[in-house]
Amino acid sequence: MSITKSGGTGFQPVSSFKITRRNLPHWQEPERIYFITWRCAKEQGLSPEERTTVLEAVRYWDNRKWTVYAAVVMPDHVHALVQPLIQSKGGTFDLAEILHSVKSFSAHQINRQRERHGSIWQDERFDRIVRDEMEFKEKWEYIRNNPVKNALCESPEKYPWLYERAWWHRPEACATRKVSFGFIFNRGLNLSS
Repeated sequence: MSITKSGGTGFQPVSSFKITRRNLPHWQEPERIYFITWRCAKEQGLSPEERTTVLEAVRYWDNRKWTVYAAVVMPDHVHALVQPLIQSKGGTFDLAEILHSVKSFSAHQINRQRERHGSIWQDERFDRIVRDEMEFKEKWEYIRNNPVKNALCESPEKYPWLYERAWWHRPEACATRKVSFGFIFNRGLNLSS
């Protein structure tokens, strides 16, 4: 296990349990799934066009640096269920590196659209290692239902800034098709297809 303060340059592959800290602690372990949330900076919000930009940025690294199981871009925050992929040189891609790329790219694009400069995102993020199948399903359902809960749409399928991986990954598909997510946690397998 290593404990480091963030702020250095360059990102090393994550090859063992690692803790970094800004204001919140950030735990990383190879081949784990994470529920992550990041918010807009104070008094910032995202237009529909900007939400599209953010969702495209999240999905850009899908199957390249991480697997995105589900993601939703809300008017003032983003939730995602992701798993960093294994690098060819060993270890997995660093979650902080991927998020920095997503946040930086989307902020530049949004600022260009707005013809302004400044922060779009808060510096800090919330991330949690998903510990088991039940929590995986719960986080997926939370992401899926967040727009409905916030009265942005009547059903998840009607919210254009919700992404869900293939049908057989969806939690409700498991109940009807007897598909289990247990193998993700028991063997640390990657579901990138």
